[in-house]
Amino acid sequence: MRKRILKDSPPAPLLRSGELDVATIATALVTSEASSHPVENMFDGRPDTRWIAQDSGEQTLILAFDAAQPLHRVALTIEEREASRTQELDLAVSSDGGLTWRELVRQEFNFSPGGATMEREEWRLPPGLLATHLRLRIRPDKSGAGRATVTSLALS
Repeated sequence: MRKRILKDSPPAPLLRSGELDVATIATALVTSEASSHPVENMFDGRPDTRWIAQDSGEQTLILAFDAAQPLHRVALTIEEREASRTQELDLAVSSDGGLTWRELVRQEFNFSPGGATMEREEWRLPPGLLATHLRLRIRPDKSGAGRATVTSLALS
Protein backbone atom coordinates (compact mmCIF):
# COMPACT_ATOMS: atom_id res chain seq x y z
CA MET A 1 0.00 0.00 0.00
CA ARG A 2 1.30 3.44 -0.91
CA LYS A 3 0.67 6.09 1.70
CA ARG A 4 1.52 9.75 2.25
CA ILE A 5 0.41 11.98 5.05
CA LEU A 6 0.23 15.64 4.11
CA LYS A 7 -0.42 18.48 6.49
CA ASP A 8 -1.41 20.72 3.57
CA SER A 9 -2.05 19.90 -0.05
CA PRO A 10 1.01 20.85 -2.10
CA PRO A 11 0.33 23.36 -4.86
CA ALA A 12 -0.20 21.79 -8.25
CA PRO A 13 2.70 22.26 -10.67
CA LEU A 14 2.03 24.78 -13.42
CA LEU A 15 3.19 24.71 -17.00
CA ARG A 16 4.75 27.84 -18.50
CA SER A 17 1.37 28.92 -19.82
CA GLY A 18 -0.12 28.96 -16.31
CA GLU A 19 -2.04 25.75 -16.94
CA LEU A 20 -2.03 22.84 -14.51
CA ASP A 21 0.30 19.97 -15.36
CA VAL A 22 -2.48 17.38 -15.43
CA ALA A 23 -0.08 14.48 -16.06
CA THR A 24 1.58 15.01 -12.67
CA ILE A 25 -1.50 15.74 -10.54
CA ALA A 26 -4.22 13.39 -11.78
CA THR A 27 -5.07 9.90 -12.90
CA ALA A 28 -7.05 9.69 -16.14
CA LEU A 29 -9.90 7.18 -16.28
CA VAL A 30 -11.23 6.73 -19.81
CA THR A 31 -13.75 4.34 -21.33
CA SER A 32 -11.57 3.63 -24.37
CA GLU A 33 -8.63 4.91 -26.40
CA ALA A 34 -7.15 4.05 -29.76
CA SER A 35 -3.62 2.72 -29.24
CA SER A 36 -2.19 5.27 -31.69
CA HIS A 37 -4.13 8.16 -30.07
CA PRO A 38 -3.95 7.71 -26.25
CA VAL A 39 -5.65 9.99 -23.74
CA GLU A 40 -2.38 11.69 -22.76
CA ASN A 41 -2.29 13.29 -26.23
CA MET A 42 -4.97 15.77 -25.18
CA PHE A 43 -2.65 17.13 -22.46
CA ASP A 44 0.63 17.34 -24.41
CA GLY A 45 0.05 20.87 -25.75
CA ARG A 46 0.74 19.81 -29.34
CA PRO A 47 -1.80 20.76 -32.03
CA ASP A 48 -0.92 17.73 -34.19
CA THR A 49 -1.94 15.06 -31.65
CA ARG A 50 -5.27 14.08 -30.11
CA TRP A 51 -7.13 11.43 -28.16
CA ILE A 52 -9.45 9.23 -30.18
CA ALA A 53 -11.74 6.67 -28.59
CA GLN A 54 -11.23 3.07 -29.67
CA ASP A 55 -14.95 2.38 -29.47
CA SER A 56 -17.85 4.23 -31.04
CA GLY A 57 -20.62 5.76 -28.97
CA GLU A 58 -20.61 7.72 -25.73
CA GLN A 59 -17.26 8.07 -23.97
CA THR A 60 -16.32 9.28 -20.50
CA LEU A 61 -13.07 10.81 -19.28
CA ILE A 62 -12.62 11.34 -15.55
CA LEU A 63 -9.62 13.11 -14.08
CA ALA A 64 -9.12 11.99 -10.48
CA PHE A 65 -6.84 14.53 -8.84
CA ASP A 66 -4.25 13.39 -6.30
CA ALA A 67 -5.30 16.34 -4.12
CA ALA A 68 -8.32 18.60 -4.50
CA GLN A 69 -7.60 21.36 -7.02
CA PRO A 70 -8.95 24.90 -7.22
CA LEU A 71 -10.13 25.09 -10.83
CA HIS A 72 -10.82 28.41 -12.52
CA ARG A 73 -10.89 27.62 -16.24
CA VAL A 74 -11.31 24.71 -18.65
CA ALA A 75 -10.25 25.07 -22.30
CA LEU A 76 -11.17 22.45 -24.87
CA THR A 77 -10.34 21.99 -28.57
CA ILE A 78 -11.98 19.37 -30.77
CA GLU A 79 -11.29 18.86 -34.48
CA GLU A 80 -13.31 16.85 -36.97
CA ARG A 81 -12.26 17.13 -40.61
CA GLU A 82 -13.78 13.95 -42.05
CA ALA A 83 -17.42 13.53 -41.00
CA SER A 84 -20.49 15.70 -40.57
CA ARG A 85 -21.86 15.16 -37.11
CA THR A 86 -23.45 16.81 -34.09
CA GLN A 87 -21.44 16.10 -30.96
CA GLU A 88 -22.80 16.64 -27.47
CA LEU A 89 -20.67 16.94 -24.36
CA ASP A 90 -21.12 17.69 -20.72
CA LEU A 91 -18.55 18.81 -18.19
CA ALA A 92 -19.03 18.12 -14.49
CA VAL A 93 -16.99 18.32 -11.29
CA SER A 94 -17.03 16.52 -7.99
CA SER A 95 -15.76 17.94 -4.73
CA ASP A 96 -16.41 14.81 -2.68
CA GLY A 97 -14.26 12.13 -4.27
CA GLY A 98 -16.63 11.35 -7.13
CA LEU A 99 -19.70 10.57 -5.02
CA THR A 100 -21.78 13.46 -6.40
CA TRP A 101 -21.36 15.55 -9.56
CA ARG A 102 -22.21 19.13 -10.44
CA GLU A 103 -22.79 19.70 -14.15
CA LEU A 104 -21.10 22.89 -15.31
CA VAL A 105 -21.57 22.80 -19.09
CA ARG A 106 -23.73 20.93 -21.59
CA GLN A 107 -23.07 21.87 -25.18
CA GLU A 108 -23.48 20.70 -28.77
CA PHE A 109 -21.01 21.19 -31.62
CA ASN A 110 -21.87 20.81 -35.30
CA PHE A 111 -19.02 19.65 -37.52
CA SER A 112 -18.95 19.64 -41.31
CA PRO A 113 -15.88 18.90 -43.49
CA GLY A 114 -16.91 21.68 -45.89
CA GLY A 115 -17.53 24.16 -43.07
CA ALA A 116 -16.87 24.03 -39.35
CA THR A 117 -14.07 21.55 -38.58
CA MET A 118 -12.80 22.90 -35.25
CA GLU A 119 -14.44 23.89 -32.01
CA ARG A 120 -12.57 25.81 -29.32
CA GLU A 121 -14.25 26.57 -26.03
CA GLU A 122 -13.10 28.17 -22.82
CA TRP A 123 -15.28 28.03 -19.75
CA ARG A 124 -14.74 30.07 -16.60
CA LEU A 125 -15.70 28.06 -13.53
CA PRO A 126 -17.48 29.32 -10.42
CA PRO A 127 -15.18 31.08 -7.92
CA GLY A 128 -13.99 28.93 -5.03
CA LEU A 129 -14.51 25.64 -6.86
CA LEU A 130 -12.35 22.91 -5.33
CA ALA A 131 -12.46 19.74 -7.44
CA THR A 132 -11.43 16.20 -6.56
CA HIS A 133 -12.63 14.96 -9.97
CA LEU A 134 -13.45 16.41 -13.37
CA ARG A 135 -15.68 14.47 -15.78
CA LEU A 136 -16.11 14.98 -19.51
CA ARG A 137 -18.77 12.88 -21.27
CA ILE A 138 -18.93 12.94 -25.05
CA ARG A 139 -21.61 11.67 -27.40
CA PRO A 140 -19.64 11.90 -30.66
CA ASP A 141 -22.75 11.91 -32.82
CA LYS A 142 -26.29 12.32 -31.57
CA SER A 143 -27.29 9.58 -34.03
CA GLY A 144 -25.34 7.15 -31.80
CA ALA A 145 -22.40 6.37 -34.11
CA GLY A 146 -18.91 7.81 -34.45
CA ARG A 147 -15.82 7.93 -32.28
CA ALA A 148 -15.12 10.70 -29.80
CA THR A 149 -12.01 12.85 -30.19
CA VAL A 150 -10.39 15.65 -28.19
CA THR A 151 -7.39 17.59 -29.50
CA SER A 152 -6.62 19.39 -26.24
CA LEU A 153 -7.95 19.85 -22.73
CA ALA A 154 -6.29 22.44 -20.48
CA LEU A 155 -7.08 23.37 -16.88
CA SER A 156 -6.03 26.33 -14.81
